Amino acid sequence: MAAAAAAAARAVSVGPGLRGLQRTLPLVVILGATGTGKSTLALQLGQRLGGEIVSADSMQVYEGLDIITNKVSAQEQKMCQHHMISFVDPLVTNYTVVDFRNKATALIEDIFARDKIPIVVGGTNYYIESLLWKVLISAKPQGMGTVQVIDRKVELEKEDGHALHKRLSQVDPEMAAKLHPHDKRKVARSLQVFEETGISHSEFLHRQHAEEGGGPLGGPLKFPNPCILWLHAEQTGIEALKQVTKRYARKQNRWVKNRFLNRPGPGVPPVYGLEVSDTSKWEESVLEPALEIVQSFIQGQKPAATPVKMPSNETENKRSYHMCDLCDRIIIGDREWAAHVKSKSHLHQLKKRRRLDSDAITTIESQSISPDRDEELKEKGSLGQNDEELKSSI
Repeated sequence: MAAAAAAAARAVSVGPGLRGLQRTLPLVVILGATGTGKSTLALQLGQRLGGEIVSADSMQVYEGLDIITNKVSAQEQKMCQHHMISFVDPLVTNYTVVDFRNKATALIEDIFARDKIPIVVGGTNYYIESLLWKVLISAKPQGMGTVQVIDRKVELEKEDGHALHKRLSQVDPEMAAKLHPHDKRKVARSLQVFEETGISHSEFLHRQHAEEGGGPLGGPLKFPNPCILWLHAEQTGIEALKQVTKRYARKQNRWVKNRFLNRPGPGVPPVYGLEVSDTSKWEESVLEPALEIVQSFIQGQKPAATPVKMPSNETENKRSYHMCDLCDRIIIGDREWAAHVKSKSHLHQLKKRRRLDSDAITTIESQSISPDRDEELKEKGSLGQNDEELKSSI
């Protein structure tokens, strides 16, 4: 069955209306929070389309750890070819996203060369980003090992945050203006880029954006025909998860919204949402729509399904600079600022500040007596004394 599906997929690479033109098979990317069924959908699509699965999970690359990382079983791996699973020794601590990107990119190109569809199953956000976009900055420059690069960043992060930020403002004032001194990880990363290349981090980003096909997320797309499927559940669905898992699920969903939905523009592919709240309707709500969307991509047609869109304000400034003195944070973007001032952490700080201000005013009022009040008290004291003298004379 898988062989027949693969043959069918290859057969549509050239079709009516496009004779002599080679259609590009899609890179299928399945995103979604923990527990939404990403692996299940990937397996089903792989079987039906004759595709091969590429795991983009930073923990599943390690040998062992099968239970805690919810790794696909040996049986499932026999049903469909899987890649990027269980090939790194757990004792290795210097496996980076660059190592992943280089190996996974070569695998995907090989899968395409064999007229098959690569199906990337998301798990780690920056792993997925490294496969979707061309990134000019490499964390492993020539002549330097991964351990050295990581050690340098670790060394920088040990220094005082304000001192690091001051150094960054001298070599890259544009990036320094976007980062808070307390965000040592990002400040150290930007300094690391400058130290290793002699080019500021912001200049690297400008070059990426200026490349043909570049967009707000970086350089142009690495592969020309990405088909992104987002498995998501309603908020009741999320609340049913355990507390830790629930927080992680919300974080993953925020990443999808921030990286794809809130930043329309060149180089940002459309995302097709699949509702997974009711697992009893998996076939009709998830599998069948997913197959239809991928088949449309294979045939070079626009899917009938509408991509997920976020309401946006054309006048909104995505790079505006806001400083929250209450929370001691720098917020970039109008929408992010609007969300921050409504956040629990900000409202807590606001309530705390108002309480402190109220206490301070009360203290000042209790310690301060007006001149008129002072004279009044003196006068009453004098009258009281005269009354006592009058009584004693009688």
